[in-house]
Amino acid sequence: MSKKFYLTSAIPYVNSSPHVGHAQEFVYSDVIRRYHQLLGENVFYLCGADENALKIVQAAEKGGKSTLEFCNFHNQEFLTLAQKLNVRFDIWQRATDKKHHFPASQKLWRMCNENGDIYKKSYKGRYCVGCETFYTPDELNDKGECFEHPGRKLEEVSEENYFFRLSKYQKFLEELISADKLKIYPEIRKNEASAFIKRGLQDFSISRSIKRAKNWGVPVPNDPQQIMYVWFDALNIYQSGIGLGWDEENFKKLAPQDVMVIGKGILRFHAVYWPAILKSAGLKLPKQLFVHGYLTVNGQKMSKTLGNVVDPIEMIKKYGTDPLRYYLLREIPSYGDGDFSERRFKELYNADLANDLGNLAARVARLAQEKKYQVSDVSYQVLINNNLEYKMALDEFRYNDALGFIWTKITSANKKIGNEKPWELKEDKLQKVLEPLINTIVEIAVLLQPFLPQTSEKILQQFAGPTIKAEKPLFPRIK
Repeated sequence: MSKKFYLTSAIPYVNSSPHVGHAQEFVYSDVIRRYHQLLGENVFYLCGADENALKIVQAAEKGGKSTLEFCNFHNQEFLTLAQKLNVRFDIWQRATDKKHHFPASQKLWRMCNENGDIYKKSYKGRYCVGCETFYTPDELNDKGECFEHPGRKLEEVSEENYFFRLSKYQKFLEELISADKLKIYPEIRKNEASAFIKRGLQDFSISRSIKRAKNWGVPVPNDPQQIMYVWFDALNIYQSGIGLGWDEENFKKLAPQDVMVIGKGILRFHAVYWPAILKSAGLKLPKQLFVHGYLTVNGQKMSKTLGNVVDPIEMIKKYGTDPLRYYLLREIPSYGDGDFSERRFKELYNADLANDLGNLAARVARLAQEKKYQVSDVSYQVLINNNLEYKMALDEFRYNDALGFIWTKITSANKKIGNEKPWELKEDKLQKVLEPLINTIVEIAVLLQPFLPQTSEKILQQFAGPTIKAEKPLFPRIK
């Protein structure tokens, strides 16, 4: 029986259309999914829609739609984006799902409550609707604004609601992170989570009054005046989608998360709040957390709030799916921030995809056309074990490094063609030069499978042998 691998990525707010930052996270997660499938594992990938937030209600009101109608519209946009990116989910769990998500979240609440970790109190604080969280003054910039949403005024909020005893889990969380029981990539994010914990953990609010939540969200068990706070309910999508409270057999089979993929702005919720909630409920803890940076425009985070977004659907229409996947995986360091620029996109497309990879496949196919060749049957698992640098990069979520490794093979093959000039060679000598080149191209295509699946498939079909045909260019140059 193959090993299970349960993967989740951050649940996007569906308060407007997706931008290219969402595409980046979908693609990162899809690479993980494809990689572990190629290793022969039984992979289950969950994402979904975070819909029970105050900012969703506000955005719907502004757009003149009912909240559910608004959510339905944008929810479909995210699913369409994933489809166009060649990203497949095993489950897309919506927070508005009253059949599965509501009872699962109420069950989680009761489990934490039975452990004595939920209590009610009055609270006053500064609240960022964009982050759906309260901030203390030392967590804000010099203008008193949240770092994630500069320019947005925080709300002064005073009300009575429920709190989770996060402070009770101080030592547990310190040990969890420091001992890598929850392994966080990259190290800088591990250090950030540790520093946040060591400053001293405060209990945090996990509900809102019905009035302030506009009666939108999961009702708190046994208190009709309270709605669950978005993070308690949103994080539970990772469990409600696989059966907590409605299919316990499936839940036990898949839990816990083997990898969580998130952006750096929601680190505390996934590295601190979520493990504490799970510990309180007596549930299994996630194993790994991959935290990526942001896409920037002129050095600023790309976000719907700031209005500096790039539409990934438009990029796909103009240049294709795999070129966009390549830019996001190669140009943007997966551990840090990276700038998205259409000018740089075109440069990388022409240099790496049209010139390097496209030309290599085209030149060798033309020289080999209509002749018979013995093409090696390459196993992905054998290949990655023979290329440990590539395997290590994938295991550590360093996708730009893994693609860099593949490109050294492409560069080397192109250099060999330039040095050996096979177009000048006769039959036997030509065969001796082309056969290893063909096998190298097949290896490159196999290694590209998690990253550029469409391109990989085209190359493998073209070079399957025994006869090889010249085809249209893989990547026509952009003028």
